[in-house]
Amino acid sequence: MDLLTDGPKRAKQTLVLAHGAGAPMDSPFMADIAAGVAAHGVRVVRFEFPYMAGRRTTGKKRGPDRPPVLLDTWRAVVDELGGGEGLFIGGKSMGGRIASMVADELGVRGLICLGYPFHPPGRPDKLRVDHLMKLKTPALFLQGTRDTMGSREEVADYGLPRRIELSWLEDGDHSLKPRKKSGRTLEQAMAEAVERAVAFMQTAG
Repeated sequence: MDLLTDGPKRAKQTLVLAHGAGAPMDSPFMADIAAGVAAHGVRVVRFEFPYMAGRRTTGKKRGPDRPPVLLDTWRAVVDELGGGEGLFIGGKSMGGRIASMVADELGVRGLICLGYPFHPPGRPDKLRVDHLMKLKTPALFLQGTRDTMGSREEVADYGLPRRIELSWLEDGDHSLKPRKKSGRTLEQAMAEAVERAVAFMQTAG
């Protein structure tokens, strides 16, 4: 399995990040988050699910693997890294969602989701929160207030447990990007996301 690693190899804390459904582990979003967190002395490891890794060899795009494959990939990555007390997992959208499903099982220190997909776009009735209600792992969800997969107003009604810290990035979309008219930039939003993620790891770890 190919892994991308940023930051010191022998850092006290490691953050493993999985990509979203449509973009690879080296997308600009993933690269910026990894570099930002690594700059704070954290080892950041990125990997790809089989369907995404397959695109590199075949050039053909196909949808995500079935949930059992995605879950087993997470297990394999953590096993390869050897676990450890300072291990955090998470990811962008789908990658973070799948991480949230194995966080308790893997016994990680914390969970960081970047744009958790609370429901499919335009389908607020199809919630993906049942397992979150039982989550025991400390978690940080970094969300844009305009996220079409769960806006601030929508999420406020979900009744999520307090162990899930919701951290909202003003005017951000599902990729945390704000509109120009907001007066904010994507660079500012990403820097805030990194800062909040590092602060969470320092507190939880």
